[in-house]
Amino acid sequence: MNLKALTPNLMVESVSQTVEFYKDVLGFELVMTLPEEGVPDWALVRSAGVEMMFQSQASMSSEFPSFQNRPVGGSLTLYIQMEDVQEFHARLQEKGIAVEDLNTTFYGMREFRVPDCNGYMLVFAQQV
Repeated sequence: MNLKALTPNLMVESVSQTVEFYKDVLGFELVMTLPEEGVPDWALVRSAGVEMMFQSQASMSSEFPSFQNRPVGGSLTLYIQMEDVQEFHARLQEKGIAVEDLNTTFYGMREFRVPDCNGYMLVFAQQV
């Protein structure tokens, strides 16, 4: 098996609000929305080699009926490795975003956590 990428598709309350958070707060770029005009049901954002998709709860529940009664956010943590984690942490603090303190883990990573606007936990980390 030769895997090449993993792009999560997260169920969200509002695709528009989620895209704004990832663009304005975290610095991702919007790649595409569906539909292209009006209120989107789906979007793709990217930052360097990290891509994420967001799909509205109504759209995703239609596509996957077993998701109909599932809450948005759940217990999902996305672990994102990056460079300059300390600078990124400081930039989020300057924007008034509630982020946890940076810490160095036993497995040699410098990291911090921040919840996104849907309750998904994002961990940003850099190898020490």
